[in-house]
Amino acid sequence: MDVAARVTSKGQITIPKAVRDALGIVEGDQIVFRVEQHRAVLARTPNLLDLAGAVSVPAARRGVTWDEVRRTTRRARASR
Repeated sequence: MDVAARVTSKGQITIPKAVRDALGIVEGDQIVFRVEQHRAVLARTPNLLDLAGAVSVPAARRGVTWDEVRRTTRRARASR
């Protein structure tokens, strides 16, 4: 699908309805732009809360603090 939009004097664009519908973009969604050479690719960023429960956590890892997760990860990276 190719859809055009005009850039305003403030550098803003309106995402055309056909594109919003195709990507499921609604008011309040965040959009990320990635520049690839002479093109920009846009995508709706996922709501992280929608991902809750998507990854199973082994019982032994439940209840571990984020500080401990970061320490463990840093140790693992340093030992490579």
